[in-house]
Amino acid sequence: MKILAVDVGTGTQDILLYDSDKEIENCLKLVMPSATMRVARTVRQATREGRPVLLTGVTMGGGPSAWATLDHVRAGYAVYATPEAARTFDDELEKVEQQGIQVVSDDEARRLNGDVAHVPMRDFDFDAIRSAFAAFGVDLEPDALALAVFDHGNAPPGTSDRQFRFDYLEDRIRAQNRLSAFAFKRGELPDHLTRLQAVEATANFDGEVMLMDTAPAAVLGALLDPNVAAHERLLAVNVGNFHVLAFRLGPGGIHGVFEHHTGEIDLPQLDGFLDKLIDSTLLHRDVFDTMGHGALVFDPIPMPAGEPVFVSVTGPRRSMMRASKHQPYFAVPYGDMMIAGCFGLLRAFADVYPGHAETILDSLSGSMRPAPWESL
Repeated sequence: MKILAVDVGTGTQDILLYDSDKEIENCLKLVMPSATMRVARTVRQATREGRPVLLTGVTMGGGPSAWATLDHVRAGYAVYATPEAARTFDDELEKVEQQGIQVVSDDEARRLNGDVAHVPMRDFDFDAIRSAFAAFGVDLEPDALALAVFDHGNAPPGTSDRQFRFDYLEDRIRAQNRLSAFAFKRGELPDHLTRLQAVEATANFDGEVMLMDTAPAAVLGALLDPNVAAHERLLAVNVGNFHVLAFRLGPGGIHGVFEHHTGEIDLPQLDGFLDKLIDSTLLHRDVFDTMGHGALVFDPIPMPAGEPVFVSVTGPRRSMMRASKHQPYFAVPYGDMMIAGCFGLLRAFADVYPGHAETILDSLSGSMRPAPWESL
């Protein structure tokens, strides 16, 4: 069985072609610029050339693409965007236009003159990935796709995006206390996950498709490191380019969680949040009032006193925790931290499509089976 797993982040998109006939370490991998970085590069080129920009396609990740686009507007050049592409910047189109981006219909977009730099918007480009593999003589014909992006969700007008995102995290954990609760079969995504829906709509693939949030995928992948899997109780932290997500894990699943913005906290604050997560005193307002998403402790019993708490960390900004008082272990599942999210996608795929579970778990676990992470 072959599964193309793609973890789309802010800086990179991390790609794994899982093949059940190979050792997991021998499966093919790519770490390439993310879609939002590619869009940003194209927009900046248009700025240098003094050309107007037309954004079409679907809702995708912001960050670098949004910064480049707004810089283009501030430089005095026009930006046009069709409605779905415009929602990359804000779900409310009135707010998009307030930023200087002109929202146009598909018909209006087609009537724009040829001097406009046309920039298609989408997070997952199957054709581009297929071409990259083809350059090395590999015909990319997977049996399934496992795709991950970070999705804040489309909050109702007047609702905090941060609170809305955290309410979603809480609801999923309460409904199904395991990390794979954040993974869905195609056609089963909640209505508010508009970015994941856009990935689903543009997948251009007829087989099985699973869609998942990036941060839980990375944490689930980190649990495949044998040094992490050996601990029944631990903190698992993913320090992403934009978000920090930390889980307190133990018997029965997720005991607590918090999510913050990486750019809004420093190491002493992060260590303090982890201290409170360990002793069950972390409050939602501790995180939310400092511009994070929120926190929740499901199991109010502190971790055993006097015992060192194992802290696992992964993510592209993991170096932030090098001097942490918690002396974290830097997880390297199958020797590759950058592909941790892809390994997590595979593990979640086994839950979402149980008919493939035996094959995938045999590949992932090897001599480790059974292992503690099989319950997460």
